[in-house]
Amino acid sequence: MTHPRAATVGQLKETGYQPCSVKDELRRNLIKKLRAGEELFPGILGYRDTVVPQIVNGILSKHDMLLLGLRGQAKTRILRMLPDLLDEWMPALAGTEINDDPIRPTTRTGKRLIVEHGDDAPIEWVHRKDRYKEKLATPDVTIADLIGEIDLVKHAEGRYLSDESTMHFGLIPRSNRGIFAINELPDLAPRIQVGLFNVLEERDVQIRGYPIRLDLDVFLVFSANPEDYTNRGRIVTPLKDRIGSVIRTHYPESLDESIKIAEDNAWTAREAGESGSGVKVEVPRFMSEIVEEVVRLARSSPHVSQASGVSVRTSIANLETLISNSERRGLTTGEGEVVPRICDLNFLTASCRGKIEMTLSEEEGAEEKLLKSLIGEAVKKVFGRYADENDYEPIVEQFKGNLTFPAGDDLSGEEFVANMKAVKTLPQSAAQLAKELKLNPNDAGMLASVGEFLLEGLYVNNRLSKYSGKGKTFFKK
Repeated sequence: MTHPRAATVGQLKETGYQPCSVKDELRRNLIKKLRAGEELFPGILGYRDTVVPQIVNGILSKHDMLLLGLRGQAKTRILRMLPDLLDEWMPALAGTEINDDPIRPTTRTGKRLIVEHGDDAPIEWVHRKDRYKEKLATPDVTIADLIGEIDLVKHAEGRYLSDESTMHFGLIPRSNRGIFAINELPDLAPRIQVGLFNVLEERDVQIRGYPIRLDLDVFLVFSANPEDYTNRGRIVTPLKDRIGSVIRTHYPESLDESIKIAEDNAWTAREAGESGSGVKVEVPRFMSEIVEEVVRLARSSPHVSQASGVSVRTSIANLETLISNSERRGLTTGEGEVVPRICDLNFLTASCRGKIEMTLSEEEGAEEKLLKSLIGEAVKKVFGRYADENDYEPIVEQFKGNLTFPAGDDLSGEEFVANMKAVKTLPQSAAQLAKELKLNPNDAGMLASVGEFLLEGLYVNNRLSKYSGKGKTFFKK
C-alpha cells in the first residue's frame, strides 16, 4: 500500500490539503458512493431497504450511532465495514499520540511541534484500517481504558496535572480523527457510561477531577441487545439522549436471503485443500430449506426465549454439521460424491446447543426433544411445499403388511436406492419428485436423498411411523 509522498507539513500544504472532521469525511465519501451507485456494505444481505437507509441517514446527519439488535444480526460486521467510507490515507503530525492534524493541531504537543519546526514538521500517513478501534464492553472496563489516566511519572517530571501531556491516553483519544466502536454498550458499568457523556456531546474529558480539555474528533458507534437497552435499565437514560441515531437490525425476512447468508458463510467445500477429504458434498435446495426452517420456527416458538433470539450463526453451524455428517458417510462408504439426507438432520442438535435458549424447564432431554420437534415441523413445512401426502397412498398401503424400510446414515446412496426397489412405486415416485425439485433422478445419491425426504414427509404427516436407535433408522407402519 503506497501512501502519498508528502513528508512534511510544507509539502502537505502544497498538495492543497484542507483539514476535515471525520464525520464530514465519512459524509463526503458516502455521497460519492451513493452518486456512483456503489454497494455500501457488500456481503450484508436483507438490509438494503431497511437497515442501510437508516445508516446512510445517520452518517449524512453526522450522528453518532447505535445498532440495536439480537445476536447474529451482523451488527459488529457492519461496524467493521464503516472504515471503508474513510479516505484511504490520512496525514497526521509525527510525534503526537492521538493523530493530530498537521494543519490545524489541537493538542499542546502538536502546537509545540508546529511552533518549533513550522513547515518542516514531519508528518506520517495513517491507513483507514488503522483508524478504527473497537472495545467489547465488560463490567471491568475502566475510565482509564476508554479515556485515559494521569501518568504519575510524567507528573513527577514537573508537569502540571491539568496539562494534557501528563495523561496516558485511553482508546477514545487514540481514535482521534477516526471511528471508535463499543460492542454491547449496556454491559458498561453505569459510572463508565456517565464518563461518555461529555465525549459524545462536548467532546472534552475530565480525569480525576482535573479539567483536561481535549478537542476530540471521533465518530462513536455502538451495538446493543434490545432487551438490555430498553427493558433491564442497564443503560443510563442521558446516554441514550446523546446518541444521534439508534438503528434497529433484524433477521433475514425471506427464506432465500436466509439460505444465501448461510451458504455464503458456511464452510461447504470439503474435498479440496490441505485438509481436504476428497468427498464432494452437494446439498439439494430442499435440504437447505429444512435447515433454515428449523431456525425460523425456533424464532417463533413459545418454548424458545425470543428476547435472546436465534442467531444466524445457528443456520451456518447447522449447515456445516449437515455437510460434515454427509462427508463422514462418504468417507465410511467410499463414495466420492454424497448428498445430505434426512437422517443427517439427527446430528443438528450438537450445533444447536447453546444457540437456542429455551424457556422450558431444564429437565434432562428437554432441549433435545424441542430440537427434534423443530426439525420435524421444518420437514413437514418444506414437504408441504413440494408434495401432497395423499398422492403416495400406494406406498403407505405396502407398509401395512409389516414392511420395514432401513434408512440409516450408514447406507450409501446406491444401497439406499437398492432398498427403495423393494417398495413398489417408491423409486418412480422419488424420481418424479426429484424432477419437480429440479434435481437429477439418475444420480443415486440425489435419488436416495429425495426418497428419504418422501418417506419422512409421510412420517411427519402421521402416515408412517419410524424407529431410531443405536445409529439405525427404520420406517414402518
